[in-house]
Amino acid sequence: IMKMKFKISFNAPVVLSFILICFIVTILGCITNGKIVENLFMCYNSSLTNPLTFLRLFTHVFGHSGWEHFIGNTTYLLLLGPILEEKYGSLRIAEIIAVTAFAGGIVNYLFFWNTAVCGASGIVFAFILLVSFTGFRTKEIPFSFLLAAIIFIGNQIYEGFTYNDNIAHIQHIIGGLIGAGMGYKLNKNRQ
Repeated sequence: IMKMKFKISFNAPVVLSFILICFIVTILGCITNGKIVENLFMCYNSSLTNPLTFLRLFTHVFGHSGWEHFIGNTTYLLLLGPILEEKYGSLRIAEIIAVTAFAGGIVNYLFFWNTAVCGASGIVFAFILLVSFTGFRTKEIPFSFLLAAIIFIGNQIYEGFTYNDNIAHIQHIIGGLIGAGMGYKLNKNRQ
């Protein structure tokens, strides 16, 4: 009888670490009745003399409004993140996460000062558009990218203007644009 031995590998360290941080923050949010999320992991307009204002421009992507919000984002991150991290490398994925967080935070701070945002959905949208570039070739636009852009970004624009659903659609659009831009740039450079 042949024995098969398997070991568990930490195959996407940046994505898995990101999800772990989000998980811990969600637990802490439940324990503190949302106070820790509001103070450290939610981006909103606050005084520029408060150092936490600058920190929250990045950390808002770790905070989630509850388990349903966390699980929804985590599902996409687990499906797309390891594929992307394997293709582009851990450092590049960390860069995409940081750029998406900062861009979303700064746009929210400057233009939507009466709105607070938290969650990783901007990163999810960056990953969705980034993954659609996996088959990119010079002087070609993947049809999968066009469909993803039309469906995901178009839907966010539509819902942003027609629904009052407490969802930060601009974060999704920003993430999608960053994912599309990075997908084009990274794959163009590989040609």
